[in-house]
Amino acid sequence: MDVINELILQTVASPWLYAVLFAVTVIDGFFPPVPSETVLVAAAAVLASAGDIWALLPLGLVAAIGAAVGDNIAFGLGRRVGTTRWSWMRRPRVVATFTHAERALSQRSAALILGARYIPVGRVAVNMSAGALRFPWRRFVPLSLVAGTSWSALSLTIGLLAGSWVQEQPLVSAAVGVVIALALGIVIDRVAASRRRRAPVAQLAG
Repeated sequence: MDVINELILQTVASPWLYAVLFAVTVIDGFFPPVPSETVLVAAAAVLASAGDIWALLPLGLVAAIGAAVGDNIAFGLGRRVGTTRWSWMRRPRVVATFTHAERALSQRSAALILGARYIPVGRVAVNMSAGALRFPWRRFVPLSLVAGTSWSALSLTIGLLAGSWVQEQPLVSAAVGVVIALALGIVIDRVAASRRRRAPVAQLAG
């Protein structure tokens, strides 16, 4: 266990961590299977467990910038190719997510773009839909920066709490942080899905 913990600390202390984190957060902006939250939370938990709190600042900054870049790439893809070209876009759940995103963008665009950043599939659907619907890019850019910053701050907070709770045990603290992040993600996803199911009912009632 001590050897594993030492290897983890060496990995997190490496300058390559920032390059990897940036790449992961950018790709995750338009390709949901890449687990950017997991990488960020785990790295933050390890740093917090080792007492290297100040290292969280550049970590969070890199993640926020990478997230905003990835979201803007999704926006650009939506504007260029739309939301139906690739086969994965035509899966029932993805189609439902795109449909809800397109409907909601016309009513509460800012809140939707900010909130969708916390849902892996949701943020891709919303940002691509925004591009496909010709949402003004000048409005999208600042919203994506705010969304990326708030998402990064939340992930760092989860990692900080996990690392502070399990001190001097990088492997355990990273695992605890990831579990908390996954649980929070599941809750957010369930709430979002519930709201999508209620939306058509509310429209029919109106």
